[in-house]
Amino acid sequence: MIPTFKNIHFQFRLNGNYFNSEALKEVAYSYIKEGESYEKEIGDFLIDWLNDKPFVDVFTSGSTGKPKPIRLDKLAMVHSALATGDFFGIQSGDSALQCLPSNFIAGKMMLIRAIVLGLSLDIIAPSMNPLTATTKKYDFCAMVPIQVENSLEQLHQIKTLIVGGAPASATLIEQLQNVSTNVFATYGMTETITHIAAKPLNKLSNSASACFSTLPNITVRKDDRDCLVLHAPRIHTEEIITNDVVKIISETQFNWLGRFDNVINSGGIKLHPEQIEEKLSSFISGRYFVTGIDDDQFGKKLILLIEDKKKRVDVSRMLETIKQSNKFSKFEIPKEIYTLSNFAETNTGKIQRAKTVALLGC
Repeated sequence: MIPTFKNIHFQFRLNGNYFNSEALKEVAYSYIKEGESYEKEIGDFLIDWLNDKPFVDVFTSGSTGKPKPIRLDKLAMVHSALATGDFFGIQSGDSALQCLPSNFIAGKMMLIRAIVLGLSLDIIAPSMNPLTATTKKYDFCAMVPIQVENSLEQLHQIKTLIVGGAPASATLIEQLQNVSTNVFATYGMTETITHIAAKPLNKLSNSASACFSTLPNITVRKDDRDCLVLHAPRIHTEEIITNDVVKIISETQFNWLGRFDNVINSGGIKLHPEQIEEKLSSFISGRYFVTGIDDDQFGKKLILLIEDKKKRVDVSRMLETIKQSNKFSKFEIPKEIYTLSNFAETNTGKIQRAKTVALLGC
């Protein structure tokens, strides 16, 4: 059968009920008119999806800049849903939980996967503790790391869980080794219609050895900056050039090292903040990140910013602890540590690094 965005799978269920196209439009209008804010977002998207236009307009997350509108081909979104189903072994009739907001691509694609693959999708209000709202068990779900952290005791309700939006911390990965759920980190962006690759976060003899594997019909290479280039012809007609620095394992496997635009050149040494942040995760429980600021001696000097809402962080002790650890090279030890009551963030809770650094006035 040739894929099309105009069909609704006969096994699709929304909160337990089947809807054909016309009935689903009525549900969408009801959400828009009478629903909660998260339901209005769902209604708006369903109206866009169910019209005859071959595209939908969505916004990027804004984690690396101002959210911008982009146009996505509906058939490409169908292919993305099919690739996800193949990769994770999702079957028609499987149950799924939607606990992400639907104003960005991750939430929208949970709806499309249900419609295309024939899933029984339950929708709940997005929250930091999604599984407190239900005692049901589900075959498939998507969350961001903070939701996973707050749901560890209930994760047995999910058979397969994908985690995206931000990297999972080393501490969270360690905690996931004790759960029965099959947990995967995903790699992707709005332009790639959510994830194009995934890697297991648990049930491994050595979780650090896992690399990202691409979904079906997607291959990768790197450019002269060592940044990932994606070839996904069923999703995008041209190669997608990213700003993600990677190590290529094969044309279908890679390791993510960090963002090219985050790389810090300090005294001629290139530092990847994301790698340093992973090492710091065992020392800091809240939100934090490292970056570089202008310095006369080094060009850029490495600093650590910690979100400290209750003003409890002892900066001197923190720096001494880092120095005494054997995890860091001398170049990876921050020259300064700063605290802020609140980080700048996007509507989806992602940290905006540049805006946060600007708050320091450095």
